[in-house]
Amino acid sequence: MKQYRIITDSCCDIPAEDEKRYGIDIMSFDITLGNEEFRERIDISGVDFLKKLKETDELPKTSQITEFRFREKFEECVEAGLKDVIVVLINGAGSHTYANAVSAVNNMKEEGKTGNTNFHLFDSHTYSAGYGYPVVEAAKKLEAGQSIEMVCAYLDDWFSSCELYLLLFNLRHARKSGRIKAASAVVGELMNIKPIIQMIDDDTKTVAKPRGEKKALNELVEIGLSRAIPKTPMLVTRSLEPELEDEFIEKLKERTGAPLGMVTTTGSAVAANAGTSYIGLFVKGEKRR
Repeated sequence: MKQYRIITDSCCDIPAEDEKRYGIDIMSFDITLGNEEFRERIDISGVDFLKKLKETDELPKTSQITEFRFREKFEECVEAGLKDVIVVLINGAGSHTYANAVSAVNNMKEEGKTGNTNFHLFDSHTYSAGYGYPVVEAAKKLEAGQSIEMVCAYLDDWFSSCELYLLLFNLRHARKSGRIKAASAVVGELMNIKPIIQMIDDDTKTVAKPRGEKKALNELVEIGLSRAIPKTPMLVTRSLEPELEDEFIEKLKERTGAPLGMVTTTGSAVAANAGTSYIGLFVKGEKRR
């Protein structure tokens, strides 16, 4: 039996087949949309949530994973006699979830309840495939016999250099959520602007404002290639724009000459913040820490 476990949260957007194949333990976020409540990945799929979100004017709300839930999960790992538990979670700058996990472990240590289990906690500093991909890679490495120390070093390196670029095709959700001022969003829509937003750690800024979808796709490709370390994996998160997403993926493959590291559909937690009409591109840039 495995002497380790990998735990993450449902914002990771790991494909279901990888979750099952590598035995990754994914804790669900709770999502509220109007009068409906969902457990991400359990009660509703990412695609179905996107479709619901597109049809409503309601803004969804996500609930952080509580310290109590982490405590239950971690105690289960100790009782199972696991030697190592790797925990990779959503950007701590955008959710209190990571802090809750740290608090759960610290309190267990103070009470002498961690037994012989070593907990390795990671703030991914990113979202979606930005940590879903390295979690799957970590599982592959452990299965191949790499040590916990080597895998943790790999995760540290990835999270110190991952960059996210969001290309928004529609500003409706951003306008409703207040992330873009209503007046600016209206002007952007009238001018057919498709903003590209850079998200690194806790810093978010617009890095390009191309007009039109075709120009925006080309711009995102160029930004990705200019920021990525050569021959490192690129990751793509899809939403509800299949034709534009397919076109972008093909453009990226043509320029890199290599398959992408991961292509996945956004889940409920990401859609709650990004909307239903965007492409997410993740690259491994220069190391920041």
